[in-house]
Amino acid sequence: MTKTIVIGSDHGGFNLKQLFIKTLKEWGYTVEDEGPDCLDSCDYPLFAARVAEKVKADDAKLGVLICGTGQGMTMTANRMGVRAALCTNEFLAEMAREHNDARILCLGERVTGQGLALSILKTFLETEFGGDRHQRRIDLIDTVSK
Repeated sequence: MTKTIVIGSDHGGFNLKQLFIKTLKEWGYTVEDEGPDCLDSCDYPLFAARVAEKVKADDAKLGVLICGTGQGMTMTANRMGVRAALCTNEFLAEMAREHNDARILCLGERVTGQGLALSILKTFLETEFGGDRHQRRIDLIDTVSK
């Protein structure tokens, strides 16, 4: 199980990021916070890129990205070659990991309540990739997207 989580947000996801950092540490994870460090308006692609690069470089890490809706973070991380999934419930988080081996969980602070967001995070982190037929499909994603 991955014990290091790389996390980032923009101003729209800052408060949820702070809650996640506190909770992840309580759950025994090491957290690498890629920013921002305040609520000032900032550009989400810069933080998504930082997290995606770290996750892409180390198979032992998973990532979390949070903005207002989660959409921008998801698009940016996927463009960087890391499978990122916008999850709005636990089932999506489970399937993103089990079937798609998503490495980055994306959430929208403005559309997901804290309790649900924590449950989604827990599900994402506790679900392992299923391998087998799912690996074949992931390999196809890599093939058709080049």
